[in-house]
Amino acid sequence: MNPVDELATVLESTSALVAGVSRWDAPTPCPEWTVRELVNHLVLGHRLFTAVLRGEAGGSLDPRASDALGDDPVAAYRDAVAGLLAAFRQPGVLERVFEVPAGTVPGIAAVHLRIVEELVHGWDLARATGQEPKFEDALVKREIAFSAAKLADLPAGRSPFAPPVPIAGDAPPLARLVALLGRGAG
Repeated sequence: MNPVDELATVLESTSALVAGVSRWDAPTPCPEWTVRELVNHLVLGHRLFTAVLRGEAGGSLDPRASDALGDDPVAAYRDAVAGLLAAFRQPGVLERVFEVPAGTVPGIAAVHLRIVEELVHGWDLARATGQEPKFEDALVKREIAFSAAKLADLPAGRSPFAPPVPIAGDAPPLARLVALLGRGAG
């Protein structure tokens, strides 16, 4: 499977989590965000990357700066996903270089950044809403390898996640990924 198809698979799983939300004001493992703010952050991120990949100016990732969800958060999420996938599927995008919040990266790395963002925030969303995330272990393991290799490359102060937290080596892949990126998996 190519990375854009893997992103589509992860987005589909997160979309199911978004559709399963019954309480938008619930707290999340991101202490400063409610479920609505977390989903808003994902939508803003998808829109920002879509704009950047299309050569347009991106927007803010701060879910308190603007409401991208409106009256139908599920539809807003799905619309942002469709735009993001269309942008990543443009000819030559994976070979070009882009300026994203984490720094200057090739398109292929931008795909992985979005996959990791969805996996970790999908885990946050599942935790906050009592749902079970359905991400493929093999895909998560590839993103652990990507993340571990790339964390050292990020400029100081540009990491979108917290420092790693300890976790057993035999923990499930998603728990290991969220721990690598600063989430307690307990």
